[in-house]
Amino acid sequence: MMQLILADGVWRSAAATGTFSAFDPTNGQSLVEQFPISDWSDCDAMLEAASAAAVELRSMPVDRIANFLETYAAAIETSGDEICAIANRETGLPISPRLKDVELKRTTHQLLQAASAARDGSWSMPTIDKANELRSYFAPIGPVIAIGPNNFPFAFNGMAGGDFAAAIAAGNPVIAKGHPSHPGTTRKFAEIAAEVLAQSTLPAATCQLLYHVPPEVGLRWVSDRRVGAVSFTGSKAAGLALKSACDAAGIPIYLEMSSLNPVVILPGALRERPNEVADQLFASCTAAAGQMCTNPGLVFVVDDSAGQQFGDNVAQRFRESVPGTLLSPGVLKSLGENVNRIIAAGAVLATGGKPLEGKRLAFENTLLRITGQQFLDSSELFQTEMFGAATLLVMATNSSAIAGLIARMHGNLTGAIYSATDGTEENDYLRLAQLLRSKVGRLMNDKMPTGVVVSPAMQHGGPYPATGHPGFTAVGIPASLRRFAVLQCFDHVREDRLPPALRNKNPNGQMARFIDGHWTTESI
Repeated sequence: MMQLILADGVWRSAAATGTFSAFDPTNGQSLVEQFPISDWSDCDAMLEAASAAAVELRSMPVDRIANFLETYAAAIETSGDEICAIANRETGLPISPRLKDVELKRTTHQLLQAASAARDGSWSMPTIDKANELRSYFAPIGPVIAIGPNNFPFAFNGMAGGDFAAAIAAGNPVIAKGHPSHPGTTRKFAEIAAEVLAQSTLPAATCQLLYHVPPEVGLRWVSDRRVGAVSFTGSKAAGLALKSACDAAGIPIYLEMSSLNPVVILPGALRERPNEVADQLFASCTAAAGQMCTNPGLVFVVDDSAGQQFGDNVAQRFRESVPGTLLSPGVLKSLGENVNRIIAAGAVLATGGKPLEGKRLAFENTLLRITGQQFLDSSELFQTEMFGAATLLVMATNSSAIAGLIARMHGNLTGAIYSATDGTEENDYLRLAQLLRSKVGRLMNDKMPTGVVVSPAMQHGGPYPATGHPGFTAVGIPASLRRFAVLQCFDHVREDRLPPALRNKNPNGQMARFIDGHWTTESI
């Protein structure tokens, strides 16, 4: 049976150009449900409905938006077991602890944080200059197309994840594109959202869903003049194609594309705690079969006896462990191709390097080694992302040489430095940290990069090509809301014509506003 799409509050048949099915990665078999590949007419109809909904939402009291997000979070919790069972079947990710105990809770937590931010309103940064009768704030940008990734079926899902939560909280309708790796999971979220939406006073097109589109339709879709903004988490190739289309049309697109998350391990750390560091690196590299955007894919170590022994110890851990299940045949194919590309360029295979035999989608935990000079000679090629439990160990002559290697790096989501705890490597740390700081969104000390805390202080972004813009974050409320907002100024506009956030009387008595040079929650 062909699954229905959600358009303007109605579950209906898609105008389909074809169909697809998800895979069960534990046995490599296609699942029975058929999902439509929509043509342009579906995209066009959803944009038209979303445009009308955007107008309604701009005048909607923020409490109604917040209430929807809170009720949605509670309904997701109620249906948690069913959602986790569907996602487990489609992704192979374990129900416990990954899906039910970690990712589902993170998803509802994000929705609740977004609701709080919507109700509070200070995220919009209302700014009032009484002397010149100027007022400005961040207002909703319009319909948002949310395109989620394969590796986080809940927390980054286009119909429930962080981008969805931020866009709705900022007052925008969302059109979600389900990921082909977990369309049933996304459909279930949409079913819950539609039920909650029907009981609210928000427009019916506040949340809409289609599952897939042909590439040429997708590029036309994201560049349509009715789109306010686009969010995307996925591969660099797809992200750059979308970015090109959006840039040509002048539409903001917020991308999370590719990251190697470099880890620098100085000799002092290996002198003090070699096994502890090896254990942490192994755990981070193999978490979720290496299918995390913060997976440490590049590790810099000094090429001395301790560094060589460390590499051998990590290789042993990789060799003796059972590889995890990959998300899809596409992930398996891409991982194998990129590992082979790195080997062909001269990397030494320490362990792993090939798919597992059998029906389960899996690839041997893989560690490769190169010298620092090899990295300098082919830095572009050796910064190829191997999405999976595959890591490249770079053996440098000394810490000064590592500085030269960091200088050749692209932008990344994260970077980490392990060093001695007794202060003997402070100068080396300061030099390397200064260089690494400009290459990453989040810098860590003595801590591996996997794990993104949902905190207002979090920066889950970074310089290109990790993202398309270094000034924004995909995680961390309220900052993430401002991706889906436009800065609007009002010059000598009458009091009763101003948005509530900019009127002289503070609408809720709590909203922080910047008035004549200082922040206050007082009415004018």
